[in-house]
Amino acid sequence: MAPTSFLSRRRLLLLAAPAALAACGFELRKAPNFAFSTVYVGGAESPLLTELRRSIAASGAVQVVPVERAQVILDVPLDQREKVVVALNSTGQVREFQLRTRVKFRLRTAQGKELIPETELLQQRDISFNESAVLAKEGEENLLYRDMQTDIVQQLMRRLAAIKAL
Repeated sequence: MAPTSFLSRRRLLLLAAPAALAACGFELRKAPNFAFSTVYVGGAESPLLTELRRSIAASGAVQVVPVERAQVILDVPLDQREKVVVALNSTGQVREFQLRTRVKFRLRTAQGKELIPETELLQQRDISFNESAVLAKEGEENLLYRDMQTDIVQQLMRRLAAIKAL
């Protein structure tokens, strides 16, 4: 096989890859489009609500405002973290926990029309436990809770973006 033939085939393949991606509909994720321009996020103060407000504001399309100026009201009556024992060893010591983050929310217009009825989102992760590495496991637990919180905020953002009309 001639070296020029090999190089031309290689160039052809390199040019075909972006064309194939464009043809399949691949597109980078964009900021969501919302059917509203202002929102009030209500609930007991928590790290999840803080991250949710930041994500909404960072989208650029929606402002988080006081309740009297909001087009829609996002109520978050429950933001709960749970830690449940899943496994014990033969001596009765804990070997594994299940961490859960449970959030309930609903979305309504300022006039009271319900756009999303009360919905519950649940994330859970399993974590092993070792008495000799308590501080490390505590750090891992915090990271897992933060990861679950970010997942829930992203799910909430997608659900808010799915609203088409007020």
